Amino acid sequence: MAPLNPYTYIQCPCSDSASLGRPSDATSPTSAEADDEDNTFDPRAPRANFSLYPLEYLLYCEDCHQIRCPRCIAEEIATYFCPSCLFEVPSSNLKSEGNRCTRSCFQCPICIGPLSVTSIETPPSDPNLLAPDRAATQHSTYSLICSYCNWSSTEIGIQFDKPNSIHAQLAKIRNGGASRLTAKERKERRKELSHRGGEAAVAAAAAAAAASETSGGQDMDLETQFANLKLFYNSQLADPNAGDNGFSSLGDLGFSSPSSLSRIMNLYTGGKLHDPRAKSKLGAMREAITADEGLLEPDLDESSLISQLHRSDFLDTASSTQVCSQPPNLGEPHLHGAARFNSSLRPAPYLLRTKRSKRCPVCRHIISKPEAKVQTTRFRIRLVAGSYIPSISIRRLNLPGSNGPGAPAILGDLLEPLKPVHFLLTFKNPIFESLKVTLGAPAKTPGRFPSKVTVLCPQFDIDANTDVWDEALKDNDRESSGRSRRRAGTESQFQVEVGKIWERGRNWVSIVVEVVPASLKLEQGQDLLKEDEDVLEIPMFVRIEWEVENGGDDATTGSGRDKDQKEKRELAYWCVLGLGRIKQG
Repeated sequence: MAPLNPYTYIQCPCSDSASLGRPSDATSPTSAEADDEDNTFDPRAPRANFSLYPLEYLLYCEDCHQIRCPRCIAEEIATYFCPSCLFEVPSSNLKSEGNRCTRSCFQCPICIGPLSVTSIETPPSDPNLLAPDRAATQHSTYSLICSYCNWSSTEIGIQFDKPNSIHAQLAKIRNGGASRLTAKERKERRKELSHRGGEAAVAAAAAAAAASETSGGQDMDLETQFANLKLFYNSQLADPNAGDNGFSSLGDLGFSSPSSLSRIMNLYTGGKLHDPRAKSKLGAMREAITADEGLLEPDLDESSLISQLHRSDFLDTASSTQVCSQPPNLGEPHLHGAARFNSSLRPAPYLLRTKRSKRCPVCRHIISKPEAKVQTTRFRIRLVAGSYIPSISIRRLNLPGSNGPGAPAILGDLLEPLKPVHFLLTFKNPIFESLKVTLGAPAKTPGRFPSKVTVLCPQFDIDANTDVWDEALKDNDRESSGRSRRRAGTESQFQVEVGKIWERGRNWVSIVVEVVPASLKLEQGQDLLKEDEDVLEIPMFVRIEWEVENGGDDATTGSGRDKDQKEKRELAYWCVLGLGRIKQG
């Protein structure tokens, strides 16, 4: 089994619904003591996988004084931008233009690499022309080329007349070079049909249904079909001859009609539920019968696709990843976006990205807010938990008799069963106030193979994170010299003492934890070892207390003594210390 380096995970209080709804209860001494005595945190529980995070992943709310993880924060979108051109897109353009870049930013349909616009020189039609005349008659066309896989849009028969407005030109060209009706042209065709008026338009549309299936149906994609259906049913609802909004009985609801929603809503506003004349006003709504109205019959004949598959190679077929990267409205119209071959793939515009701000779910306080500019990666506000709670680092000690004779212990070595081993926990204070830390750990770790744990110094104080030069100006030569002598000597010269810290620095304190790993021998009838069951993990309850100056809102203006009085704050949470793997056998 490979060794495991020590690690530290912190539990977010959002896993407890009571602490998320009432943040003050989680830090109260009575509730914390009750939870510590009755409910010991089990790091091997299935729910623990969703509540443990490294310190770098956590944020901190200054109003609630609680830790916040990526699962319990509320996100708000601040900016939409294209990851290729870094152009900021207003949120009002998302409904009209979609969530893709409408500039000349496209991805290769084969390898999803960026595509660049390259000119293609067109040879003259008459090779006998003189050089000046030939230069005058030549004109350049443009294509999209991938610099990674050398794919070109000319492979699918798509070329452009000008190097800009690629998105608008691509919307007018189908694979193979055939033209494609735009949304504006389709709208003009629908206006021409609407000018015919009434029943004549219906009869003319029914007569031209076959011709429309061959012309408009082939050019129709999913986006155009949805727009046609929406316009058609909106016109049906607005037509007074299509049916009244009132009805007389439940049998006249017409759930199969597209106007059923409008009729049900008018039940509470129209007041025509018991009107006997409402039944005579009801009319039948017809369905779409032409492609201009949104009718698109599916093409179930796949004989051409099967014959093409027989003629092509395996590499010519599109993979599932390539098909998923294609927008639905950019694929072949008759396949509804499900491309089967590489010839059906098209350049895909870049998906827009977002910058998001994060808020506390309880008090709605902003705990992370990025800069508005797309080009910068800085944050205006970012309250990381590492700036408010002490960090915990783990180091293995090499004391006489603890690790046995031989070479000194190395970080990540396997732990010997039933042999005491000592670990050094270093707590570093990041804030400018002194901390009082209280630790609590179970005598035996939870699980099938309990290991014995002893915290030799469960209570200690950590000095404030002051300037380095402030410590040099203090008159503590004796303490400094003692620390220097301890650092200069080997660790084997010191003996572990109960109730005393191992080493102290400017804003950090190191204590010793003694662990006796359990034996992993399986008795008869026991199941085999599960995944990572040989990892020694210690749940530890940490309570931090510190004092801060009373703010202007909380301070009373009656006397100067209340203003100078300090406010006591507390923070309690569970953490998991992973010390390594226990040797089997």
